[in-house]
Amino acid sequence: MNFSNLDTNLIKFIAISVVGLVIVFTIVFYVLKKVGKNPKNILPVNFAHRIKIPLVLFIAALALRIGVASDVFNEKASKAIAHIGTLLFILSVTWFLIIFVKVLKASFVKKYDISVSDNLTARRVYTQFSILERVVVFLIIVCAIGVALMSFESIRSIGVSFLTSAGIAGIIIGFSAQKALGTLLAGIQIAITQPIRLDDVVIVEGEWGRIEEITLTYVVVKIWDKRRLVVPTPYFIEKPFQNWTRNSAEILGTVFIYTDFQVEVDKLRTELTRLLEGSDLWDGQVNVLQVTDARERVMEIRALMSSKDSSISWDLRVYVREKLIEFIQKNYPDSLPRTRIALKEEPKGVDTNNDE
Repeated sequence: MNFSNLDTNLIKFIAISVVGLVIVFTIVFYVLKKVGKNPKNILPVNFAHRIKIPLVLFIAALALRIGVASDVFNEKASKAIAHIGTLLFILSVTWFLIIFVKVLKASFVKKYDISVSDNLTARRVYTQFSILERVVVFLIIVCAIGVALMSFESIRSIGVSFLTSAGIAGIIIGFSAQKALGTLLAGIQIAITQPIRLDDVVIVEGEWGRIEEITLTYVVVKIWDKRRLVVPTPYFIEKPFQNWTRNSAEILGTVFIYTDFQVEVDKLRTELTRLLEGSDLWDGQVNVLQVTDARERVMEIRALMSSKDSSISWDLRVYVREKLIEFIQKNYPDSLPRTRIALKEEPKGVDTNNDE
């Protein structure tokens, strides 16, 4: 459309709309920016910049609707512009709702610090809100797409004509997408029941790692050697796995030492106590050394110790194992595992030669 063909009223409306759009946007953006600078407010610091684009779309949608209501456009143009305004309004409101959900989640979880050592509650809250945020955003987008499509008259008429077959189509879609729906439901179930949480220490498929990311369809496990194991969410509902931090990050570490029967167990027990008391890795709770098995050649000695979490437990176990072996080497070298061979002495006067 050329501006030469526009009447005076339309030109005035466009000019007023542009000026009004700039003024309203500037005022609202300035107010939100000032409010966001105060840390006591619920709004985040960068809230004004996050809603900048949807705010422009929202004000533009209102301007178009005002123009249609003022009879500035002809009948044919009014319908098209009104529809454009409706789509802009749906898009802006959807954008606002998604930002609001993210801000609401951030305001709830900001008082929980997941970086501290005792972060069980924080990990529970982060896991629940992260998954619920994805569910709510997904539902908002689906509803927005549905409302936008229903704004087209042609699509509405098609929907009415096929309404009678919706039940059969729903059944067919349900059967064909039951695995995908099951995966989504598993993600929601994990958010509610929380068999796993963010930063949980787990053993999955024989791999030791931490839960790095939880989505509606898959879970990312960060393996100890920095590999990533991507597991579908139904796995954690249907199959058994080990969760070392389900109720607490504290864990017991075990060290097995195999020695000869001549070793003095009490001296080893005293040495274990000395090692643990001199290490910052031990939490001061569990300190046990016992003979747990006696075999034909060696006896099995188990050292049991506690620590704050699994990572510290690994370092503590390695430290204790090395120092106990070093202690045995220095103080009881004859008590290291060995194989005995007994030579039977023949009686005197017996001729062992069978030669005739």
